[in-house]
Amino acid sequence: MKSESVHKKYNFRLHSPTMPLGDPGGCNFEYTTEGLPASVAFVEIPVRDVERAVRFYRDVLKLNVISYNDDFAILELNTFKITLTKDPTNAGRDTRLYLSVDNAFNFNRRMVDEGVLIIKHPAKGSHGVYASFKDDDGNIIHVIS
Repeated sequence: MKSESVHKKYNFRLHSPTMPLGDPGGCNFEYTTEGLPASVAFVEIPVRDVERAVRFYRDVLKLNVISYNDDFAILELNTFKITLTKDPTNAGRDTRLYLSVDNAFNFNRRMVDEGVLIIKHPAKGSHGVYASFKDDDGNIIHVIS
């Protein structure tokens, strides 16, 4: 059985003979949604200069700034939070962050008008229409409609 081999590999048992993990009643617990993720808390994006990054995400992408200082910023899009963290060594990566937009073509046109570097113009993909661009630190951000 696969789960047994995983438990043997990492040298732990699924149930302790003295007290089962998470169920002091002795294996009578029925799982529903307890212990499962409820949502994504936030995404952290490395940047070289927090203040410059805040201007891009606030002024170009129109995200709300919750707070910021020299080391990090917290921005919000509806209830989703993006943290910009000063980390020059790791800035300029593909974040694998996909923002949902109503229309990737309209978004792309707007980014071109704002002078944003477009990496991939809108194209149909497996889940919709995708486009990709770089923020001021070279981080790649994707959109999907």
